[in-house]
Amino acid sequence: MKGLKSRFKPVLAATLLCCVVATSAHATDLLDTVKHAGVLRIAMEGTYPPFDYRNNDGQLEGFDVEVAKAVAARLGVKPEFITTEWSGILAGLQAGKFDVIVNQVGITPARKQVLDFSEPYIYSAATLLQRRNDTRQFKSLEDLKGLKVGVTMGSNYVDLVKTNRAVNLQVYPGTPENLSDLAAGRIDAALNDRLMIKYLIKNSHLPLRPGESIPGGETEMGIPFRKGNPKFAKAVNDAIGTMRQDGTLKKLSMQWFGTDTTTPTPQ
Repeated sequence: MKGLKSRFKPVLAATLLCCVVATSAHATDLLDTVKHAGVLRIAMEGTYPPFDYRNNDGQLEGFDVEVAKAVAARLGVKPEFITTEWSGILAGLQAGKFDVIVNQVGITPARKQVLDFSEPYIYSAATLLQRRNDTRQFKSLEDLKGLKVGVTMGSNYVDLVKTNRAVNLQVYPGTPENLSDLAAGRIDAALNDRLMIKYLIKNSHLPLRPGESIPGGETEMGIPFRKGNPKFAKAVNDAIGTMRQDGTLKKLSMQWFGTDTTTPTPQ
């Protein structure tokens, strides 16, 4: 029996070592990884003004760019921006291609099942766009019964409009096509992010005006990251909390939107 036990000792030791290594690797929090690398890998589209886009010099700028830089600074690391298409950005995060996404990602129950989120850093709402000479006032989807409402493919607003089957939903591949049809009178209204309305009207050069925000279309935006990183979650939330307390978030919001959108009710 003694010889049998001796033969099993190396095997047992190796097995225990593998278990310890595997447990240690699994327990490594994203915060430790980021701190060790000295870099926070941040994904964004880079084509979504005024949140993130490239200026005439090819440099990324926008509200989300500044928020991401501020968060990285409070974590004590450098920001490394990775631009990617929206269609694959959430899958890329889950696959570990980057550490976080800072790109107006709405906090939804479905997304929270597979990702963790920071606390909200900005709030928005679904808001109507109408033709400038259209004097009708729509305050809810019920007011749009039988009318055509345009939304952009892949946006949260597709499902929102679908909740009212009396509304004639028109889905467009992009916002420019949506707004063009609205200006031409082919649809009655368009639905978009409240934070985008001012920018869209200014840069489309079309005769449009902002309408009312739609009840039920409120959105909280947070910073998503992979599940199982409690230290990282606390560090990011602490960073956002500090930015809220010292006025950084409000200052950035006023700079890019002309109003404080960092609380549920804009001031």
